[in-house]
Amino acid sequence: MEIKFINRKTNKVHTETPPSEGLLKFLYDNPFGKKAILPIAKRKFISEFYGKKMDKASSTKKIEGFVNQLNIDMSESAKKISEFTSFNDFFYRKLKPNARPIEEGFVSPGDGKLLAFEKVSDVHNFFIKGRQFTLAEFLNDIKLAETYKNASLLILRLAPNDYHRYHFPYAGTPSVSTKIKGSYLSVSPYALAQNFTKVFCENKREFCTLKTEDKGNILIAPVGATMVGSIFETYTANTPINKGDEMGYFAFGGSTIVLLIDRDKITIDADILENTKNKLETFVKMGEKIGI
Repeated sequence: MEIKFINRKTNKVHTETPPSEGLLKFLYDNPFGKKAILPIAKRKFISEFYGKKMDKASSTKKIEGFVNQLNIDMSESAKKISEFTSFNDFFYRKLKPNARPIEEGFVSPGDGKLLAFEKVSDVHNFFIKGRQFTLAEFLNDIKLAETYKNASLLILRLAPNDYHRYHFPYAGTPSVSTKIKGSYLSVSPYALAQNFTKVFCENKREFCTLKTEDKGNILIAPVGATMVGSIFETYTANTPINKGDEMGYFAFGGSTIVLLIDRDKITIDADILENTKNKLETFVKMGEKIGI
């Protein structure tokens, strides 16, 4: 399986090679890996154990190799490599002011590879394996799912080399987050291709509703994953925020942010929708316009 995405700045298609590619293939493609190892890997104590290791001062020795291996641009970082106190301190690093300009319109909440579906029901045509994806399962709330049944859905996948803080895509007033307990399956394309619904409806996740003046309610749902033991909120609920204000961050590992928007009030950019139809993710950065 090749993981392909398009850089919308250059319009060129790239092939992604995720860290631990061999392990991911073993866990999600190999029958022994799926039956014997995966049930252990997705358990909470594994993520918590690894998370604690990444909080130790000794973990700083891993930073430079990680940066070089994944070609991370440290000129954007507010701290130098020598200033981090742990690997996690580096992993959820803050960026310099203006490293991510906030553009006009509806913007990406983070850096990552984006898929966009004009209607929630279109998701099953993309991820055809496994059982049907339903919002009721994902949100763990039948009434709320009914509210968003005709919404557009966006899935922003953060790879380990991406900036791991996420922000509000529009101005408004955010609610308290609703937390849903779950497992820690990988959100890599290998895992999603095997069973999209299983990953998104079983993983630990939370969501908040951003109430806006002119674009209706926007639902923002961070999803945890393997080796991401915690989702950290940094916003204050029920207090107005500006577009681009920080909402939270993930600890070590790749993860995902799911957005549900009113498609009568926000139109997703045509190139992103077209790329998704062509089975391609679109690489975007936090603050980049993705809709109007």
